[in-house]
Amino acid sequence: MTIDPDVHRFLEHSRVAHLATADASGNPSVVPICYHVEGARLYTVIDAKPKRAAMPGGAKHLRRVRNILANPSVAVVVDRWDEAWSRLGWVLLRGSAGLIEAGAEHEQALEWLRMKYPQYRAMALDSHPVIRMEIESVRTWGDLALTDTGPDGG
Repeated sequence: MTIDPDVHRFLEHSRVAHLATADASGNPSVVPICYHVEGARLYTVIDAKPKRAAMPGGAKHLRRVRNILANPSVAVVVDRWDEAWSRLGWVLLRGSAGLIEAGAEHEQALEWLRMKYPQYRAMALDSHPVIRMEIESVRTWGDLALTDTGPDGG
């Protein structure tokens, strides 16, 4: 799968996405994520914010991780809201996800995420799992053009 260069620029400059997962019964869950897209893959780390990842068993207690382990089909939406509705736009990515817990791809994903999000540079993430999404389809709507201040206008 090849992502159109204009869509890739929009994804590259956007700061937040929403990851949709579903459990084995199809019950949905959506969470905001920080992410990086490389080729036809999206990466997001289970970061060090206080949450159930700090519990024994770690990230496996998080609903998004349990859902991915039970049902790897996921969707990610990256959107731009603007009071000028002519500027509204979104990208919908669909695919399958899995966990990467170590190795060269894990290290590379963390490097990309740290380049995009300076906050990650101060976090000890090396032992945290990364969710890798294999992008299988891309849908877009609206205005994805970048402005001088970025896709979110600010």
